[in-house]
Amino acid sequence: MTSIVGVTRETNLELRQLRYFLRIVDLGSMGKAAVELDIATAALSQQISKLEGELGVTLLHRSSSGAKLTEAGAVFYRSAQLVLRHADDAVSIAQRMQITGRVSIGLTPATISALAMPFFETMKASYPEVEVHIVESFSGYLSNMLNLRQLDLAVLFEIEAAHSWEITPLLSEGLFAIYSPYFEIAAPPSGLSLQQVVNLPLVLPSRRHGFRRVLEARFAQKGLAPSTITEVDSLSFLLDLVRTGHGVSVQQSAVTSRALAMGLRVSRLIDPEAQLQNFLVSLPEKELSPTACVAKTVLIDVVKRLVKEGKWDATVLTKT
Repeated sequence: MTSIVGVTRETNLELRQLRYFLRIVDLGSMGKAAVELDIATAALSQQISKLEGELGVTLLHRSSSGAKLTEAGAVFYRSAQLVLRHADDAVSIAQRMQITGRVSIGLTPATISALAMPFFETMKASYPEVEVHIVESFSGYLSNMLNLRQLDLAVLFEIEAAHSWEITPLLSEGLFAIYSPYFEIAAPPSGLSLQQVVNLPLVLPSRRHGFRRVLEARFAQKGLAPSTITEVDSLSFLLDLVRTGHGVSVQQSAVTSRALAMGLRVSRLIDPEAQLQNFLVSLPEKELSPTACVAKTVLIDVVKRLVKEGKWDATVLTKT
């Protein structure tokens, strides 16, 4: 068996070359690796030749049928895997250690049900040194807190153009009627229309909440106006009122899992207008701390994951 021994000399290996070598071995072909790595086959071959020159051994037998390890290459392959694993771990540790501080995120009571825990857990796993401060409040209050620099980020439903915010469209949520099983509503499988719910006794948040203003705009688009509204600025108490049969609520899809867990019924509103756009709003980019920038990226990634994995019902990611 061939062993890699000889006179000790300084080498000039690059991590990039190790990654190239591993992909060629894993795929069994220089051409396939070149396609995956988005590099010309000739350039990839040149990098491997340079690596072999630095080591003073042949790592791969190249042929028209593919690339196979030499004995020396097989030994080096295992070592290269370990080197890259340690390098990736070192980079990860360094990145986590340098991101410290505090970030404040504002979420509405509805959005917090779907997003807060996945976001918090992801931040803690990726950046354990960061203190995550999550504020639950209605969107109007969150807007004011952003303006007063009391929050770094917030997820809002309404955007006031006068503010110099950085705005990232996140997703569009479906709207649902939520009601007690004892409340007599003939809801077809396809769902309910705005026309069918507008004259029911509605339990809704006050106009301090951006969702209420958006919902009234949706009714107005259809020429409708609710006749009876009980205003409640507490999502928990609002759902309790619905559960005990005091009325019907219209809520975004982030609330449906919580409502179903309480034994309530939900029916999607089928009107095209019955959508709620969510925006990630932050201070201007130049005013964001490195910690806030990291949190912003993580929050967007978490939203994408929840939607793609079907963990945030009736949502569609906004194309940007």
